[in-house]
Amino acid sequence: MKTVLTIAGSDSSGGAGIQADLKTFIANGTYGMSTITALTAQNTTGVSDIMDVSPSFLGEQIDAVCQDIFPDAVKIGMISNPELVKVIAQKIKEYDLKHIVLDPVMVSTSGSTLMDKKAIETLKSDLFPLADIITPNLCEAEILADMKIESKTDMEEAAKVIEAKLGTAVLVKGGHSKAKAQDVLYFNDQLEWFEGKVIENDNTHGTGCTLSSAIAANLAKGMVLTDAVARAKKYLTGALAAGLDLGKGSGPLNHHYDLSTTFIS
Repeated sequence: MKTVLTIAGSDSSGGAGIQADLKTFIANGTYGMSTITALTAQNTTGVSDIMDVSPSFLGEQIDAVCQDIFPDAVKIGMISNPELVKVIAQKIKEYDLKHIVLDPVMVSTSGSTLMDKKAIETLKSDLFPLADIITPNLCEAEILADMKIESKTDMEEAAKVIEAKLGTAVLVKGGHSKAKAQDVLYFNDQLEWFEGKVIENDNTHGTGCTLSSAIAANLAKGMVLTDAVARAKKYLTGALAAGLDLGKGSGPLNHHYDLSTTFIS
């Protein structure tokens, strides 16, 4: 079985962060492992508090995984301070980790800010160049490209600008706008659009975590990048369409919608 490591924050409500990542790894046929960057007090209505782990402890977690069950791919999510960014970059180089999928979690679906400006700058300089692909939503892409995004043409331009600045493939996600299910990938000087079915569902907590984790799982299984993105988007569409409705705010997806075993029923 292929293995995938998530390096991200913990979501106490289970819909995003490492909890969503591990569910996604299972649903996509891989073995998941986790190293936690931060504990969050959050639910479907927002984030009320964040407690970072120490840089040394984060490094110990990554060491423990890589020295025993080496990951075939890595998904990186929420990192709220620059010291943690530097540790992750150091460990990627130390262990020569491959198939790095980075979801630049700067703003949550509920609108909470999860990363300060210094952390964003360190992310740009130290970590983005090590990634195979980054997956910003429209708000994050506007920050990274330093431009407004109001159309499909703007999404394409932003992807090109980000790739030129950071040297990594870029998937700009359109799910936070009227563009809805349209995402654009810029990779090897080529633009590719991924058109998904529009799902009428206000419960979208953890969509970014889920998509990036599914991409990582697919890369671990040997898919080329474009196929990994297409397959991940199809999985995310199904998890949204399952119509799980939990919590008082923007609820989580049904990550297990496609599982059928003796132990689930």
